[in-house]
Amino acid sequence: MQDQDIISVTTEIVGDIALVCVDNPPVNALSVHVRRGIQDAVAEINAAQSAKVIVLYAAGRTFIAGADITEFGKPPMPPALPDLLNEMEQSKIPVVCVLHGTALGGGLEVALASHARVGIKGLRIGLPEVLIGLLPGAGGTQRVPRLAGIPVALDMSLSGRQVAAKEALGMGLLDALEDGEPRDVALRAGQDALDGKIKTRRTDLIDTTPDDAALEEARKMVARKFPNLVSPQRCIEAIAASTGPISEGLKIERKAFMDCLDTPQRAGLIHAFFGERAVANIPEKKATPRDINAVGVIGGGTMGSGIATSALMSGLSVTLVEVKEDALERGIATITKNLEGGVKRGKLSADQRDQMLAQLTGATDLAALSDVDLVIEAVFEQMEIKKEIFTKLDAVCKKGAILASNTSYLDINEIAAQTSRPEDVIGLHFFSPAHIMKLLEIVVGEKTAPEVVASGFALAKRLKKIGVRAGVCDGFIGNRILGHYSKTASYLVLDGATPQQVDDALEAFGFAMGPHKVGDLAGLDIGWMTRKRKAATRSAEERYAGAVADRICENGWYGRKTGRGYYVYDEGDMHPNPEVAKIIDEERAEAGVTPRSFTDEEIVDRYMTAMISEAARVVEDGIALRPVDVDVVFLSGYGFPRFRGGPLHYADTIGAKELVRRIETYAKEDAHYWQVPEILRKMAETGKSFDDINKGG
Repeated sequence: MQDQDIISVTTEIVGDIALVCVDNPPVNALSVHVRRGIQDAVAEINAAQSAKVIVLYAAGRTFIAGADITEFGKPPMPPALPDLLNEMEQSKIPVVCVLHGTALGGGLEVALASHARVGIKGLRIGLPEVLIGLLPGAGGTQRVPRLAGIPVALDMSLSGRQVAAKEALGMGLLDALEDGEPRDVALRAGQDALDGKIKTRRTDLIDTTPDDAALEEARKMVARKFPNLVSPQRCIEAIAASTGPISEGLKIERKAFMDCLDTPQRAGLIHAFFGERAVANIPEKKATPRDINAVGVIGGGTMGSGIATSALMSGLSVTLVEVKEDALERGIATITKNLEGGVKRGKLSADQRDQMLAQLTGATDLAALSDVDLVIEAVFEQMEIKKEIFTKLDAVCKKGAILASNTSYLDINEIAAQTSRPEDVIGLHFFSPAHIMKLLEIVVGEKTAPEVVASGFALAKRLKKIGVRAGVCDGFIGNRILGHYSKTASYLVLDGATPQQVDDALEAFGFAMGPHKVGDLAGLDIGWMTRKRKAATRSAEERYAGAVADRICENGWYGRKTGRGYYVYDEGDMHPNPEVAKIIDEERAEAGVTPRSFTDEEIVDRYMTAMISEAARVVEDGIALRPVDVDVVFLSGYGFPRFRGGPLHYADTIGAKELVRRIETYAKEDAHYWQVPEILRKMAETGKSFDDINKGG
């Protein structure tokens, strides 16, 4: 009996072959009606003895791509996938799976429980559950080791990576690799099984070869790279159990899966997963994007060359413009080096690199941009320079061309006002290195046309980036919030902590790098320039947070690029800069501060409360459409620990009442800096959460 009369699994008998087809568009997800359909089909064919081999395949563009994400968080409906697969594995009539497109998570686990697997060229398989805080929960940790060995199971389960068909064949996860349409291949595979050309066997009857060395190496790697994460550790535990009876291993796997299901990490990672899709829901989503094939990039520095690299890698043609020939040559050399890096990492072939470079042209005159569809200005962060460029672009570029600025802070409306077509002007804020970082803030001005906004999101998708819509203010979403909470790190140092302690505490919380290490990496001169730019707007009541950083910059120490900043960088070695400790002591004395000690917990609480406070104001002001947009910005562009779901998801785990209490407590020390956002106060009064706001509540 199919769920609600939905027919998504059909059976066709062709001679001695029973073809069972899954047809649940768009990706043949393992919805309850699919699970019931497979269960009924296998049971009925066995009962009737109507065939000698069962071949399971899928219609459409893919095999079973995984679980039905719409069922996440809902009460499970039978049959549970593990039970279905155990039944299928016990089928008296052998079951062959024919896989095409992708077979991920539960989709791959279906194939693993069959008696043979035939891939169609172009197939990719994977166990991505670790990416959402889980582990394979329907036999993946038990059947992969039996078919391909413990090292393969560890690699696939801990990385979540997708494996190409040829590699999967070599691993032993596929028994054959064919070409053709799924139904045609299914018929051939069924006949090959009948003829003995494909060996069928139950996976549960295969023994796993023990490999203690691989397990120990994996434990060390996880402890080093993912010390805060639960699911990788439980995954190793389950794979280690695959050397015993499969019934016991499946029990251990299931318990580990259910334990992970109940963790805040799983909730955070699921929030991140759905958030990356939610940010595409924008007011302009129904507008028709403009065609973008040719792109101009102004500025061949680190950012401009990274943007150009990203565009070339997506198949766009690029014209790079610099003011002088030597600067242009350096920019082209950087782009070439970036693409060469892709070749060395196996991401590109040499031919692909050469084809991309053939799409790159250089110029020292803006007139070269007369026919491009999009211009991205990526020059120095000074308003007068940008105004001058946009005035010239207005005269040079064709009608309908999109004029974009890569500014990190500056007012897009002011820039757009320099043109006769402000509706064509938008902010496209890339993050460095632009050809690697996933985030693209799409900054919408007062007069930006809906189709230009839609074009920005289409471009983000083409560049394989996550586009997030932002309103206009100083710093937009990410840098505005950063500008606020980074002061907390500075205040903590002025009041008694060391830069290293602050960094260590926040890295233990889950950040890849602490704020002082990030500053050194990005270049301390960037923040110094911003502080000087905004000096005239600083309130007399504000406690100045930049005194230590200013002194460091005055010495010409800008971080990694100069060999020292908060830390000293010497041939791969990094250690605290002893001169910074002297500067801190002097600035404390100048400010009349008696240093006190902070616990790591106090450091994290203050830092995160400051981040959440300004993030709440960004939502309150409408700069971000929803709390989830803030979360995605920080997950994709600022190294926020993914398993915590983003700053406003994390805020919900603390609760609005506790956050208000903290802010009011801290305000006794500095009432100007610590102010309760009105949105947060109302949430504390009503019991609402940021997630309620995401849902429209």
